[in-house]
Amino acid sequence: MLKLSLLRILYRNSLWESSSHPYCLIRNRLASPQHQLNFGGITGTWMSGSAPRESADCVVIGAGVVGLAVARQLAFTGREVLVLDSAPTFGTGTSSRNSEVIHAGIYYPRGSLKAVLCVRGRKLLYKYCSQHGIPHKQIGKLIVATSPSEIPKLADIMNQGIQNGVCGLRFMDGSEAMRMEPELWCEKAVFSPVTGIIDTHALMLSLMGDAENHHATFSFNTAVIGAHMEGNSIHLHTSETKSLESWNEKFTPDPDLILVPKLVINSTGLSAPLLARRFHDLDKGVIPSSLFAHGCYFTLSNSKKPPFKRLIYPLPEDGGIGVHVTLDLNGQVKFGPDVEWIDGVDDVSSFLNRFDYSVSISRAERFYPAIRKYYPGLKDGSLEPGYAGIRPKLCGPQQSPMDFVVQGEDLHGIPGLVNLFGIESPGLTSSMAIAEYVVSKYLT
Repeated sequence: MLKLSLLRILYRNSLWESSSHPYCLIRNRLASPQHQLNFGGITGTWMSGSAPRESADCVVIGAGVVGLAVARQLAFTGREVLVLDSAPTFGTGTSSRNSEVIHAGIYYPRGSLKAVLCVRGRKLLYKYCSQHGIPHKQIGKLIVATSPSEIPKLADIMNQGIQNGVCGLRFMDGSEAMRMEPELWCEKAVFSPVTGIIDTHALMLSLMGDAENHHATFSFNTAVIGAHMEGNSIHLHTSETKSLESWNEKFTPDPDLILVPKLVINSTGLSAPLLARRFHDLDKGVIPSSLFAHGCYFTLSNSKKPPFKRLIYPLPEDGGIGVHVTLDLNGQVKFGPDVEWIDGVDDVSSFLNRFDYSVSISRAERFYPAIRKYYPGLKDGSLEPGYAGIRPKLCGPQQSPMDFVVQGEDLHGIPGLVNLFGIESPGLTSSMAIAEYVVSKYLT
């Protein structure tokens, strides 16, 4: 008897139960004598006594904003796409726990993927939001130097942005910046008019809808737990998420289903390097270290109106771009994130997103002095715990920031496998450009 059929992955793990939905049409096939399945680019024969194997066209692992954008781009080319995610719905990790900022592309080294894809992605994202009615607002950002010693570094940031092709940047005296934002204190500032904010959930919902409208299939509560090669074919080991609840590191669970796709995109965010290490025939030397930076956000309470109309950013700090001011589309003011490095994350916790996302009120003690450097009017007791996120890092404390890693056969030697590593900020802004880049470079 089958441990897990493709039917169960596509039907039971789906979010829809309408009798007219294609998932239910698959269910109805059980009543027919035909045992060959062909749906969503997946074909195969039901097997017994061991995990069934099914062939597929394109499999995207991870339904965060980047995975959704890649799935959409692949589907638009006419490829048959299956998206797998261990969570019960899309965007439950880093994609839903960030500042929701559309970045300009200022900070990153010239010619880096972060610089190129952020600038390109911003343009694509603003256009997409306007065409699809995604809530967003181009409110601008001030990057501030709060002491004379910070002014040279601020000037370097300005020059970096110009080299990256960011338009409209303006270096200004503190007095001008403080006229723009009366609650602000700074010595000098760089104004970025093209920075904005976005409703990330609405964006992801739209990307997913686009992909589905072009026949992509989504299977949630479905974890990829490893892979092996047979010849030139990748064999993905998949399992129902609930069957991993008792999984520990002492043994590797048997897969419930083995998928044999032509193209695999590892877009699992926080768990991307850990998952790659479970691809048995992949050279572990090409997989970067996996580090995690926890960041808290606090919201501003007891304020009748927001103290700022624009985003306010201090100079970057180790591991991040500083505890900054951001606003959501409802006018709620948020401060964060800070940086707290996390050690000892095991594969199971990473695969199942079992991170500690709590925000301790005690961390506010660190926020007040950091925020008051540029917002001296911040009152005691006005910060309330908001939410936390975790960033997938490829470098640790006191190390230079690393670029996005988009790794295909040319780098690791495995045909049909594309790994996306270290897709932290500006991953949201870059998402559509990452998708464009991956499909143009690796789709065959």
